[in-house]
Amino acid sequence: MRNKTIYLDNCTYNRPFDDQSQLRISLETQAKLYIQSLIRDNKIDLVYSYVCFYENFINPFEDKKLSISNFSEYAKYSVIENHDVLVKANEIIQKRIKPLDALHLSCAINANVDYFITVDDGILKYSTNEIKIFDPPMFIKFLDSQEEKND
Repeated sequence: MRNKTIYLDNCTYNRPFDDQSQLRISLETQAKLYIQSLIRDNKIDLVYSYVCFYENFINPFEDKKLSISNFSEYAKYSVIENHDVLVKANEIIQKRIKPLDALHLSCAINANVDYFITVDDGILKYSTNEIKIFDPPMFIKFLDSQEEKND
């Protein structure tokens, strides 16, 4: 049985570097760090993409860039730009999703990931049957409910 796959967008990777005095940000950070531990422990497989690489590459903060780059090495799969990704991204853009966010979603859909994790409110409002979208705390609650069903 294969591990579930997960895709994190760049705002999620950057969440631990945000102002932790805000409760929402702190909760999302703790949940994101827990998700990272699941990835490191090979309980969930990480999918990375050329869009993640690009956004991290243009990050002006070297410490953030290095941290995210180092963690990206845990990715089991990577999505490169291709025709299907671009077509799907254009469809998503038509639903009022920003172009880079649409590319992230399209990469995740193209890779058939099980879960897309984001802290971006615009993406969290996007609805599709092609992928399950969660913020980090919602995802942890979802995982816990799945474990309870399996017990």
